[in-house]
Amino acid sequence: MGLVQLIAEADERSLAASGLACLDRCQPLLDEEPDVLRPLWAGIAEGEEGWAGQLAAARAALDDASSDAWAPVRKMIAAAPSEWATGPLGEWATACSALALELHRELDPVGGAGGPLVTGEERRQIQILETLAASPDGAALRRALDLSTEGRRVLRAALSRRARSQG
Repeated sequence: MGLVQLIAEADERSLAASGLACLDRCQPLLDEEPDVLRPLWAGIAEGEEGWAGQLAAARAALDDASSDAWAPVRKMIAAAPSEWATGPLGEWATACSALALELHRELDPVGGAGGPLVTGEERRQIQILETLAASPDGAALRRALDLSTEGRRVLRAALSRRARSQG
């Protein structure tokens, strides 16, 4: 099943986790700021009750992040719906997916949509949505976070290689 269809069929929890995971994987592009997105994972675990409060806290923390490098993530967190509903969360998850794929495309050494960074990012997005669709428990959310962390490491390594080759 493709990424677009998985997003279209996802529930609220899966959509929130998918969007957050995409932004989480963009963090290696940013300054060494505290991990302001991590508490949002707890908000997703709490569902509708925890999402809005953790989202407000993340927005406040990102407002304090002075670097312009945070602008794309800050914009996407600002656009995140406080409402725990599939429609708004689906639109947001789709936008987060597109942002993550675009940032990976810009950094991919091969360039274009078929490079290893882009295909790896798309694969991770699909794996996260499939994992969450298969299981409603906390273990699935933990696996989604683990997949996102793996993606952060891959992007960090790509950035390091790029810096060495340009330096």
